[in-house]
Amino acid sequence: MTLQLQMKRMFVYILKCYDGSYYTGVTNDLESRFNEHQHGATPGCYTFKRRPVKLVFYEEFQNATMAIEFETRIKKWTRRKKEALIKGQWDKLKEYAKCINESSHLNYSGK
Repeated sequence: MTLQLQMKRMFVYILKCYDGSYYTGVTNDLESRFNEHQHGATPGCYTFKRRPVKLVFYEEFQNATMAIEFETRIKKWTRRKKEALIKGQWDKLKEYAKCINESSHLNYSGK
């Protein structure tokens, strides 16, 4: 008898909220989860008071661990970097990841 592992699809998604903010999440049922956000199924959820929401990005994964890691990474990104991802500007992600604060090592003159 051969065992087959069923791969469960996972989605990382970004919603643009009514107030202009972004919400990033992960789910195995994108349509259902979007409807939950849109209709306010969970009063404690970030999007509840920021409806209506619009799905502006999603990426499908065949591995839950990879999806959760990607979601966690995106949640730490700046708005500018998230917007590059939403626009499909993958080439801009590295540029927008650079630290440009005055305290950055890139601004150290060594004097």
